[in-house]
Amino acid sequence: VAPIYSEDVFGIVGETFTFAVEIKQRIEEIIWKKNKDKVAERDGRNPPIYFTPLQGRSVLKENGNLTIFNLEKSDAGAYELYYWDSVKDHYLQFILAVLDPPSEPKISYSIKGDNLVLNCTSDFQRPVNYTWKLSYDPESHWSQEFSIPIKNIDATKKATCFITFSQMEKSSEISLIQCIS
Repeated sequence: VAPIYSEDVFGIVGETFTFAVEIKQRIEEIIWKKNKDKVAERDGRNPPIYFTPLQGRSVLKENGNLTIFNLEKSDAGAYELYYWDSVKDHYLQFILAVLDPPSEPKISYSIKGDNLVLNCTSDFQRPVNYTWKLSYDPESHWSQEFSIPIKNIDATKKATCFITFSQMEKSSEISLIQCIS
């Protein structure tokens, strides 16, 4: 029987990843397979049983959610959830890709008119959120590019670019004086 539902999902090496399935009805039996091999199963109220490769680093909840801790490259693959709710069988499929975490962001700068323009870039394969923070300034600037009037630059200040994605954050900083001297 082909799964009626398929979703592409991804996680990052070393992170915790959950296949979120939100099954509302009471489930009699749950089986999770990876590339057709069983990785976890639960029968009624009994505690779940785990198989290699997820033994010791996964949790199967009663609602069908399967969580994998400390994600590895080898966890990538096609996962199938089969569950029976005492009336009928259900199948869901997830294709899990496991991505390398990004390295620290790179900061470049240029002078445009009376402004110092800082730009932050990431080598990550998916869109990330960019945030700039200046030392002593509580405010955050949510953009990839950040412009500061040169006349306002304090020699002691540093600018830090943060990239965030899922549970991961990386940052790099630059001292403003080096950009304008």
